[in-house]
Amino acid sequence: MTLTEEKVREIIEAGTPAGLYENRRVLVLTPDGTRTCPLPMMVRILREVIGARAARLDFMVALGTHPIMTDEEILKLYGINEASRKGTFGQSSFFCHRWDRPETFQRIGELTEEDVAAISGGLLRERVPIDINKMIFDYDLIFILGPVFPHEVVGFSGGAKYLFPGISGGEFLHFFHWLGALITCRKIIGKKDTPVRQVIHRALETIDLPIHCLAMVVDPEVRLRGLFAGDVREAWSDAADLSAAIHIVEKERPFQIVLGCAPAMYDEIWTAGKVVYKLEQVVAPGGTLIIFAPHIREISSTWGDQIEKIGYHVRDYFLAHPEVFCTVPRGVLAHSTHVCGTGCYENGVETPDVKVVLATAIPEETCRRIGLGYLDPATVRIEDYRDREEEGVLYVEHAGETLYRLAGGV
Repeated sequence: MTLTEEKVREIIEAGTPAGLYENRRVLVLTPDGTRTCPLPMMVRILREVIGARAARLDFMVALGTHPIMTDEEILKLYGINEASRKGTFGQSSFFCHRWDRPETFQRIGELTEEDVAAISGGLLRERVPIDINKMIFDYDLIFILGPVFPHEVVGFSGGAKYLFPGISGGEFLHFFHWLGALITCRKIIGKKDTPVRQVIHRALETIDLPIHCLAMVVDPEVRLRGLFAGDVREAWSDAADLSAAIHIVEKERPFQIVLGCAPAMYDEIWTAGKVVYKLEQVVAPGGTLIIFAPHIREISSTWGDQIEKIGYHVRDYFLAHPEVFCTVPRGVLAHSTHVCGTGCYENGVETPDVKVVLATAIPEETCRRIGLGYLDPATVRIEDYRDREEEGVLYVEHAGETLYRLAGGV
């Protein structure tokens, strides 16, 4: 069932008591353009439902470390034209989380060494400062508005992830991603209760502000299939349950070749790596996984230089050379090993479980240098990959949000 606008409004009204927002300053945290959801509709309805009764209704894009957005890009993301910006949204402000500026943050607590050791099962033992965008303390209520999908680092996205690492400081962000990488994507993705989610909910306890959540579940056709309003943990949990039913596809056997088409919303490998995260479990050992994205021209506008220096490697390669990579941000290391996928490093030989190939506008020489395969996208004919599952070839349109795994897997 697809939720109508009338039903969306009904859910928001029923799940959001007026006492939460009436005459109060409200800040809404949203995703950027790398998440599929009907954000313009949701922003508009939220304005209609609570805008007139709230003292303020402002919006912030929770970027993590994604590229900084301009004012024009933010308004386009929210579907706000010039007329509505001056009219309906004339009293609202729109912000982008400036993760690139130290003055953005305020320290609100820390994870102790004991906290980290207990949550990680001994994988890490360190103190982790908890810094957050201090702008949230200019408000009386924080709204989280975003979709929920299987996620490579935390299990399922959404919920308090819009705070941590959505608008949190770098130390927490890099710790968060590295913990997920140590556990591995295969063991985390598509699971609700993960050590990384526990870290997020532990950090949530340090925020002394009311937080309300509108968690969306959107199917591959961009139809809104579920909307859950309420406490951030409960709304996220209910959305994750529905996401598991919609966004996980099971296959009976693995494939020698998998071609995943990265949608236009992924405009660099930093985000298009999600194609690997969602598909690697159905690639046969030694098989090939192709990211087909002719529109992608760079690895990452933020971290590209660092990634080109270190390349893509399996987790154990980094663990075997800690002194070599000690100055590289751990979020970069995590991205590298997530894209490379699982594998082993023994006796100086690195062996990924699958071969990851880029069919993008990134030059062949660059692909080889960073440890990935290359395929000229101009030579790719989609019809050569469609409807060949019996032959061991899988084609996935709009790859990156639906998790594919083998039947009976966990």
